[in-house]
Amino acid sequence: MILPFLLALLAFLAVLPILVPLLRGARPVPGRASYDQAVYRDQLRELDREIARGLLTQTDADAARLEIQRRLLASDQVPARPPVLSRSPIVAALVFLLVGLGSVGGYLWLGAPGVPDEPFASRPATAANADASEHQTLQEATARLEEKLRQNPSDPQGWLLYGRSLAMLNQWDKAADAYRHAIDLGDKSPDVAADRAEMLVMGAGGTVTPAAEDAFKQVLKDDPGNGLARFYLATAAAQAGEPLKAIEGWQALLADMPSDSPVRDAVGQRIAEAAKAAGVPVPDLAKGTAPSQPAAAGPDAKAMADAASMPEEQRQAMIRGMVEKLAAKQQADPGNLDGWLRLGQAYAVLHEPDKSADAYNKAIALKPDDASIPLQAARALLADLKPPEKIPAPAVAFLKRAQAGAAEEPMVLWYLGIAAAQEGHPEDARRDWNTLLAKLPAGGDDAKLVQSALDALPPR
Repeated sequence: MILPFLLALLAFLAVLPILVPLLRGARPVPGRASYDQAVYRDQLRELDREIARGLLTQTDADAARLEIQRRLLASDQVPARPPVLSRSPIVAALVFLLVGLGSVGGYLWLGAPGVPDEPFASRPATAANADASEHQTLQEATARLEEKLRQNPSDPQGWLLYGRSLAMLNQWDKAADAYRHAIDLGDKSPDVAADRAEMLVMGAGGTVTPAAEDAFKQVLKDDPGNGLARFYLATAAAQAGEPLKAIEGWQALLADMPSDSPVRDAVGQRIAEAAKAAGVPVPDLAKGTAPSQPAAAGPDAKAMADAASMPEEQRQAMIRGMVEKLAAKQQADPGNLDGWLRLGQAYAVLHEPDKSADAYNKAIALKPDDASIPLQAARALLADLKPPEKIPAPAVAFLKRAQAGAAEEPMVLWYLGIAAAQEGHPEDARRDWNTLLAKLPAGGDDAKLVQSALDALPPR
């Protein structure tokens, strides 16, 4: 019963400023005459001071004194204002009963004073608490990944997962460095390169720096349809004061984007801003392709934490299970080009080149004129290749197919030269490497590497 007593006390304190005037009555309020009289008396005192200083003659002083005294006498005739509130104990009692007892009674009737309080620790988490908990989980998972990479710094997939975790924590510079480690260790897929370039943009506060722009241009050479690179290169044009060029790039991106993509609104907003900057009407947005199939949700923070804490065998088993689900989905929807590309990359990570090649071949069948697909397939199959391992036959086939559509691609020329040398065809290797050498800056590290490979070939 402590709570009702406290409520009654609070109610009493709340109505106390109302009860005191009702019990005591209002004090008389001074009328305007009292203020006027105070002014006139002050004027008489000031008059005496001026006479003492010799500022007024006696005649002027007497006239002024007479006028002030007349006004003082006239102000006495103004009646005083009566009090606006008289003493009323009955009204005070009624107010106390209505407010005090009414509020307490209302709580006892409508409230639930008998329900015990719930300790804070046992209360269900709010949305903010849930977000904080998930953030903490992700931080712990990232810390475990960092520790694993200290023990095994040559794991490209570990660096890739570490980079994605850091990106989710908005640690852009560290994420870019992690992606660079993954690339240096052999994961040279366009998607990873584009993710690293995006980290450079985010680290610069949204500005597409020259380094990021060069990286995105290289991504487009390897994968002309890469949406992330196309978006940021158009953004770079807008930031460089070329809004019309930016609009053209974003419109081309929208034309290749599914019509139900949630990204379309953001791209449309960029187009509107660029049109305003250029002083042109906002164009109608490109229609886009057919609606996309629902994509599978990516791993959440808990799944990432579980994967990071697993032994290598269990983690590979978990990845294999995800790949099998993706393969089953592709069998049900064989027209999904992006799905075959992801499946080919996944099999390459699992070191299953035959299955990877089969998935990429199905992607090529859906878009045979796109030279970026065999190039992407070759990169995936060559990612874990370590000299002097022989280039696998499926990778050679993809390289030759890529060469048909991109004959001057440096990566294609380099690996086809290696394959020719391994097969005992030094003239073919010499032809490819000489073509490559002519494209490289003279005196650079790449040129020196190619020249040393040429020097190692048997003489003609």
